[in-house]
Amino acid sequence: MIIGASSFAGSFPELKQVVESIELYVPKLGLYEGTKLIKIRVKKIRDFLSTCDLSTSIHAPYFSDAPNYPHELVVDTAQLNVIQERLLKESITMAEELGSSVVVIHPGRMDTDRNRSFDSMVSGLSRIAEFAEDRNVMLGLENKERTDPKNMCCLASEFIDAIEQIGSPNLGATFDIGHANLTCGGDSSKLRDFAREIKEYVVHVHVHDNGGMLTEKYWGDFHGAPGTGSIDFSVLKELDFDGVYNLEVFSIEDVRAGRKMLEGLV
Repeated sequence: MIIGASSFAGSFPELKQVVESIELYVPKLGLYEGTKLIKIRVKKIRDFLSTCDLSTSIHAPYFSDAPNYPHELVVDTAQLNVIQERLLKESITMAEELGSSVVVIHPGRMDTDRNRSFDSMVSGLSRIAEFAEDRNVMLGLENKERTDPKNMCCLASEFIDAIEQIGSPNLGATFDIGHANLTCGGDSSKLRDFAREIKEYVVHVHVHDNGGMLTEKYWGDFHGAPGTGSIDFSVLKELDFDGVYNLEVFSIEDVRAGRKMLEGLV
């Protein structure tokens, strides 16, 4: 098990004292001015990483309507345009340069026709996966929370269907236990079944807690530290996965709490 944390949980110097891996959360790293990637800023990250023994993963831009998300970096993989496709490819190129283990990407959003949206997503992600194959970069498609009815790839069955239809050796699953908990309504038995269904596809894991139910804020997806919600994290043992478990939480204190929990599972 490699324990990591998202870059929004603290500064790089803080994080390197607590974890072995950092997930570079591209939308909030200040790497872009509008949709233009400022390469000297990427170089500064590369220079820092060269001074320490940290592995990395990358979280590519995705769809969000949150007010604090940079609207120029919104990407809907069911409706990829030229700019959005370039943004994803830039994250993949960054991963190639940094030697990152995985690039996390989100599934698309449903419009009025779910089947059409799903097919469009598979088509777009197949192009992205081909680009990743050429650069020997692994993609991790992330399961989303079913509390938002427009999200796709929430149920394990649809999630697996997308991965299998894309059919790339360079695309697997980022298992997000918080999102799965919301999809399963906080039911630990259903969550365990979800993990068992998708285990053979997992290339990366996101760890955070929630109450398993819809709330007015963030569709219930509040990214709490383990122990602040309803999740039975022993479910993670079902994965039998030795890679990166990335704590998607918002403070160093939460990272420390999450690390303690993960170490207790070993």
